[in-house]
Amino acid sequence: MRPKPREKAAARELRRKGEPLKRIATRLSVSVGSVHRWTRDIKLTPEQHHQNLTGPRGPQRPGHIAKRVEAWRRKNRTQRLAFQQQGRMRARAGDGLHRAGCMLYWAEGAKDRNTIVFANSDPHMLRVFSGFLRECLGVDPVDFRVRLNVYTGNGLTLREIEDHWLDAVGAPRSALRAHTLDHYPTSSSGHRPNKLPYGVCTLKVSSTRLVQHIFGAIQEYGGFDEPRWLDGPPRKSRKRPN
Repeated sequence: MRPKPREKAAARELRRKGEPLKRIATRLSVSVGSVHRWTRDIKLTPEQHHQNLTGPRGPQRPGHIAKRVEAWRRKNRTQRLAFQQQGRMRARAGDGLHRAGCMLYWAEGAKDRNTIVFANSDPHMLRVFSGFLRECLGVDPVDFRVRLNVYTGNGLTLREIEDHWLDAVGAPRSALRAHTLDHYPTSSSGHRPNKLPYGVCTLKVSSTRLVQHIFGAIQEYGGFDEPRWLDGPPRKSRKRPN
């Protein structure tokens, strides 16, 4: 990338005057990253920060930002609802593996709005669930993320434990992430280490579309509605001081 001494000097001058990074980048026809790199040592005053927040129209600016945030939330909610509707439609098709995978997730999966998270110590359960992801939802195993809670002192090497779970979920070694050592989940409290020689495997897939598909299908199979899966838990109201 060729040096841009003139643009850099102009960017620094504008930043000292309190101009926002994006506005500087637009005026100079350079990237925001370049402006940040050139001016990151320049600290704005509290007054300059306030001016950038409120803009030329004063207190109307924060309200404008709030409207944009709310519009973004509505857009994402509409998208999540559409994904749930796709899951409901698939549930009506009568696919046995689809039903089994969704019911497993209802029982054992996390209820994150944007990521599939499924943890268990039973390799057969992981095998069925990963098959559901591949065959019903079209997930490529290279997109699997596998984390292990490994228990030591069972006469097994780490490689043997890894291979055990990778075989169960049908994932490549590149799917492995950092392991946790000897942490016993609440569900296995009181179990001796040799009761879970291979530990616990957590399978993750980052996809709002797929996790909301599963949530929609679960509701269709179960004949109920669960707003928290769409909107998240209720927000705590913030009481303003009198």
